[in-house]
Amino acid sequence: MTNEEAGGRLETTVQGSVATITLHNPAKRNAMTTRMWESLPPLLAELAQNPSVLAVVLTGAGEHFCAGADITSLVDTLGIESPLPPDESGIALSAPERAEEALAAFPKPTVAAIRGFCVGGGVELALACDLRIACNTARFGITPAKIGVYYPPRTTGRLVAAVGPAYAKQLLFTGELILADEAWRIGLVNQIAEPDALDNVLASLLETMKSRSQLSIRAGKAIVDAAATYGVDGPQGAVATAREWQGVMVQSGDPQEGISAFKERRAPEFPWR
Repeated sequence: MTNEEAGGRLETTVQGSVATITLHNPAKRNAMTTRMWESLPPLLAELAQNPSVLAVVLTGAGEHFCAGADITSLVDTLGIESPLPPDESGIALSAPERAEEALAAFPKPTVAAIRGFCVGGGVELALACDLRIACNTARFGITPAKIGVYYPPRTTGRLVAAVGPAYAKQLLFTGELILADEAWRIGLVNQIAEPDALDNVLASLLETMKSRSQLSIRAGKAIVDAAATYGVDGPQGAVATAREWQGVMVQSGDPQEGISAFKERRAPEFPWR
C-alpha cells in the first residue's frame, strides 16, 4: 500500500505478523506533509482490522525518522490563519493531532524505530507509539518555540508522562536537540542500539511479543493507557477498563493454555488473536 503526495508519502509493508509504516519524504528528512498526516488515520484503521497484523512499526525512509511537519504546509496544517473545522465531537483538531490520536488509539502494539533526526512532529508521532527504539546516533528535539507555535496538549501530556514536568519544560523552552543517550536517560526512548544492531534489537523485541499472549498485551495496553489518562478509578479508569477485558479473558482460552504450558514445561500456543 502507498499513500502518495508530491514530495511525500506513506509506505506500508506487511511481513508475517508485523506491519511497517515508513514515512517517505527523504529530501526533507521525512518531514510530514498535510497529505501524509491525513493518510495515517485511515491506514491505521485498515491495519487494525487485519487479523494477521499483531504489531506496527513506524519508521522513516533512509537516514532519518522524521524532521517534523513540512514547514511549507504548516500554516494550513495548524490552522494558523483560519480556524480548523471541528470533528464529530465538536473539537477542532489539526491534521497532525488527528494522526497522533489515531496512532495512540491503535489497539495493537506500536513501536517507533528511530534513526537520525526525530524532531517536532517526529517526536509527536514517536510519543504516540507504545515503545521507542532508537539508534545511539539519533537526535531528538521539540521545536515549537523556534517558530512561535505551541505543542498540542495531548502530545504535551504524553511528553510529561514520558520524561516528567521538568525535562518536558526544558525540551519545550529551549527547542534544542539532545543526543540519544540523553533521550534514553530521561525516558524519552525505551532503548538505544548501535546503528547496525537496531534491526536485530527490533526483531528480537517483536519476536518476544509475538510469543506472548496477545490478549495480555492488548489488555495491558488498554489498562496502562486508561491509568495514564484517567487514573485508576472512575468510569474510564484502569479498573473499569480491566473489567471490560475480564469477559474476554474468560472466553479466550489463553489462561488455560498458559497454565497448561507452564505445568508441562513447554512453549504456550495462545489461541486468542
